[in-house]
Amino acid sequence: MTPHNQSAPGITGLILAGGRGSRMGGTDKGLQNFHGLPLALQTLMRLQLQSLPLQEVMVNANRNLAAYESLGVAVWPDSIDGFAGPLAGFLTGLERCETPLLLTVPCDSPLFPLDLVERLLQALHDQDADMAMAAAPEADGTVRPQPVFCLLKLDLLESLVKFTQSGGRKIDAWTAQHRCATVPFDRPGDSPHAFSNANTLAELQQLEAL
Repeated sequence: MTPHNQSAPGITGLILAGGRGSRMGGTDKGLQNFHGLPLALQTLMRLQLQSLPLQEVMVNANRNLAAYESLGVAVWPDSIDGFAGPLAGFLTGLERCETPLLLTVPCDSPLFPLDLVERLLQALHDQDADMAMAAAPEADGTVRPQPVFCLLKLDLLESLVKFTQSGGRKIDAWTAQHRCATVPFDRPGDSPHAFSNANTLAELQQLEAL
């Protein structure tokens, strides 16, 4: 692995904040406060604390662009119209990415692991995969993929352009076309709440209480 004091081999982080926030009453989710700071800023800080540093971080947002730009990072709206979901964010990120790898994280899961980048990168190499995806244990013990926590090779762009141009919008339908390493975050010491996300204001309050 790369020594910790150096950047990983060219990884750009992308914070996905482009959704409608429909289950949060249509509010812009990334700008909701979590422990006094906007979720998108909490997510950015979490990316900056990764055990394997990122080269750059961008935000994918479709409204309130100035508020996101005030975080000090580049902000890019979807290149597909109509709030087309996380894959639209993946596509925007891959189009704008200038490093060989793109890491995607959602703006509403502010407790994700600090070794996320390191473990996804390790699995990508070990399994000679096109992408690596986090997976987390549910309350019933099932380990479920978390497709928005994904490390993607830049050369997947062409495949994703074709998929979205043909009307594809579902993440699993696209990732199933590629070699995908699934990385379970279920080791002793891994937080069971690491991938908890806030779809509603009540869930956001529950996260704050953890």
